[in-house]
Amino acid sequence: MEDNRFPQSPSRRRFVGATAATIAAGSLSQLAFSEASQAITEIVDPGSGDKRAVRSLRVHVPEPQLVDLRRRIKATRWPERETVTDDSQGVPLAMIQKLARHWSTDYDWRKCEARLNALPNYVTEIDGLDIHFIHVRSKHDDAMPLIVTHGWPGSVIEQLKIIDPLTNPTAYGASASDAFHLVIPSLPGYGFSGKPTTPDWGVEHTARAWVVLMKRLGYAKFASQGGDLGGIVSNVMARQAPPELLGIHTNFPATVPPEIVKALQAGDPPPANLGEEERLAYGQLSALSKRRAYAVAMGTRPQTLYGLVDSPVALAGWLLDHPDGYGQPAAALMSAVTGRTINGHLAGAVTLDDVLDDITLYWLTNTGVSAARFYWASQFNFYAAANATAPTAVSAFPGENYQAPHSWSERAYHNLIYYNRPDKGGHFAAWEQPQLFAQEVRTGLSPLRKA
Repeated sequence: MEDNRFPQSPSRRRFVGATAATIAAGSLSQLAFSEASQAITEIVDPGSGDKRAVRSLRVHVPEPQLVDLRRRIKATRWPERETVTDDSQGVPLAMIQKLARHWSTDYDWRKCEARLNALPNYVTEIDGLDIHFIHVRSKHDDAMPLIVTHGWPGSVIEQLKIIDPLTNPTAYGASASDAFHLVIPSLPGYGFSGKPTTPDWGVEHTARAWVVLMKRLGYAKFASQGGDLGGIVSNVMARQAPPELLGIHTNFPATVPPEIVKALQAGDPPPANLGEEERLAYGQLSALSKRRAYAVAMGTRPQTLYGLVDSPVALAGWLLDHPDGYGQPAAALMSAVTGRTINGHLAGAVTLDDVLDDITLYWLTNTGVSAARFYWASQFNFYAAANATAPTAVSAFPGENYQAPHSWSERAYHNLIYYNRPDKGGHFAAWEQPQLFAQEVRTGLSPLRKA
């Protein structure tokens, strides 16, 4: 048979070859996407069909997802380095590249997965949304039920090091009467909790949901603890004052008086009548106003942050750029990543792998944007005086975004049962100083046991 096809030119052969390669690559990428989209948790349904039932959860990330993560890290297109010698332009290039090298080569997610699975993990549906939580009961029957809430850019991983000191106090030199039954939930849109499909899952809705959760677990009375967003949830619970709430402990107190808020917004110098603690706090809050670009973005345009779910390095940079009272990024996290003292402060108990456990959890659960939406759904000043009536214990750590003064705390919390200024610890206090943090929680909430 006569072959009447036109002979292919070199350019046409190149085009056809490139097209075939593109199709093949597309097929492979679709396969990788399909494999990377597999479920990372196994949930045991008790068979009742009631989603409000408490269901066991186990974490198991399919290996293709971890392979895809490492591939994406190695494929990062890097910008040029910053044009300054400090961190005033954001997370330094050398720092994030060091983290990325370790993340793509030596880091082992399976170790974190094993630690999580060694604990009792559950989910239950509240107001149409699956809420994940760790539930560890103390061996001491008269332990106080306590719900502990993480913040951003944290997760339940922040609290792993305080579980044993709080549930098993006798092993740490404390009394059996200091024990707690712990419930550690993932905020809506974070970690293994569901992602809200309605815009009302902010701090206030979460505070009410935590009451439902604790009652569902059989706790008629309980206390609440939190830092960062978790502190705001606890503050709101203290203001809502449900009858089930015994009181709260916060390491992220909301104490700034209205006149101070007004002065800060105007950019005024510190009022002349401020005491030493108040003047220190005013200076910290003034500096903080220049370190909150991340919160403004998440509070106004969270959906625009597509890079957080497309690039692991973009996610890592965004999560790392959180300030504390010593600078931005937070000294403890920078110290953990770089392996050196930052602004005169060490990482404490936080390690590089701890930081990567947290970032990897955000990546694997695809919650960079859904977590950011929590800010959009929580439209109020997180630092303004809480005006709360429930019994409240305050631990004002020196490296917090601002160290709340005693005088402001007394005005903000109308039943202040404890106030202390520990000598070390920062914004991630439970991570940085787990033993000291646990002691603060024990001491701060002890008046509730006597009551």
